[in-house]
Amino acid sequence: MDRYKEGMLARSTAGHDAGKVYVIIQDDGTYVYLADGRARTLDRLKKKKKKHVQLICEQYDISEITDVKIKYILKNRNKEEE
Repeated sequence: MDRYKEGMLARSTAGHDAGKVYVIIQDDGTYVYLADGRARTLDRLKKKKKKHVQLICEQYDISEITDVKIKYILKNRNKEEE
């Protein structure tokens, strides 16, 4: 069973974006494709190896996802953390 599912939140653990939270848009086995709605939009997904992301146990429905909805999800999550 694969732990990485579309719609889950993931935190980058390696690279220049370490610590940044993304939404998993796609999973192809070795890599996950991430979006944050700002720099990494649905047209320009971030490709990252699975070992370089840490899953956050929150999953959202992304059947009709847009960049605006991704920004809204991440913004509300940041408010809950504070």
